[in-house]
Amino acid sequence: MTAARPEPARIDDFADPRFTPEVAAVRESLGPVADELELEVSALTAQAERETGLDDFGDPGFRERLEILCRSLRDEAGLAPFGVVSNHALLSGLLRSRLLIQDLLVRHPEIAEVPVERPIVIVGLPRTGTTHLHNLISADPALRSLPYWESLEPVLPPAERGLDPDPRLARTELALDWLDQSMPLFKRMHEMTVDHVHEEIQLLAIDFSSMLFESSCFVPTYRDYYLAHDQTPHYGYLRQVLQVLTWLRGGTRWVLKSPQHSEQLVPLLRVFPDATFVVTHRDPVAVTASVCTMIAYGARMNAAHPDPLVLGRYWSQRVEELLWGCARDRDVLPDAQAIDVRFHEYMADDLAMVRRIYEVAGQPFTDETEAALGRFMSAHPRGRHGTVVYDATALGLDLDERRRALGFYTERFGVVEELRGP
Repeated sequence: MTAARPEPARIDDFADPRFTPEVAAVRESLGPVADELELEVSALTAQAERETGLDDFGDPGFRERLEILCRSLRDEAGLAPFGVVSNHALLSGLLRSRLLIQDLLVRHPEIAEVPVERPIVIVGLPRTGTTHLHNLISADPALRSLPYWESLEPVLPPAERGLDPDPRLARTELALDWLDQSMPLFKRMHEMTVDHVHEEIQLLAIDFSSMLFESSCFVPTYRDYYLAHDQTPHYGYLRQVLQVLTWLRGGTRWVLKSPQHSEQLVPLLRVFPDATFVVTHRDPVAVTASVCTMIAYGARMNAAHPDPLVLGRYWSQRVEELLWGCARDRDVLPDAQAIDVRFHEYMADDLAMVRRIYEVAGQPFTDETEAALGRFMSAHPRGRHGTVVYDATALGLDLDERRRALGFYTERFGVVEELRGP
């Protein structure tokens, strides 16, 4: 018998988050630790060098991007002590990964010859079905994807290589347990597990040019810098990391996905010219409400005083920019290599949509493929953790105003309207 799904939840503590006593005590205890940490380039790089015994980061251009990010985190993000500790750990980990990746590239020049051919790239904003589609296609054993634990630590340090079980699994499990304790409703919006297939946005972050940072902290200066620069070199770095991961753990054809691709179709095509592009579309007003809700809820992890009205304004505008980017550049994708996936069509028959995607991609849809996808769907029914009610008022959103502002996208891609103001 199928278990009853939880009732929809309404979030009423965006601005004044409520934590369990256990979580609150841990967060409170981190004040002295945060006071000792420096979100500063020289301190962070020196620590990564000490921890790895390496000092070659590759292209030094990352330092400017990291400096702007650190300044934005210090001056704009309004970090709580936990946010300082969390972001220090994130940046330190990215720098360690950069050193370990560069070390492999130098010691094994043959990695540069590893092919990254004909990836299937899912392009679309959060809440448009991309996560389910990404995980569903990735269930095909014929394809290579990026599990969450591998995205966090792409390369193990030498002392841990060959250990069984892989120590990254336990570290990821511990981090996700803390996430679930701190944000118990998050899995209703975006489920995360150790083996959950993750976005390459985490790999782009190793080059310190990624939407990852603005998705977890309020860093508008860094955002402006990111948007002002051509992302082609950073997608080139992503390709290098995919070569490293293929060399380390095998695989042939990659399945990729990230919301930032929506406004980066030109760099994406330059670096992966033989890719199949799966462009997802959903009612942009529903997407805006959902994205703003998810970001505002997640802000409690890092911000001392989350402001849902500021976040609602920021992310409603950011969603609009991403949608404009997609509408502007969608036609640069070769017709024979691209498919538009509208949310209502995908929800009506997800397996039929995957078959259409495979036809465009020239990927065999075998009996083994169908069985693997069926097993995934049986184990991961939609909405099994329950849903969240979108409260546009709490986020300062005028849904009718958003409907007018985003009409260009609705008309351009023929999506079905789902949400309107009262």
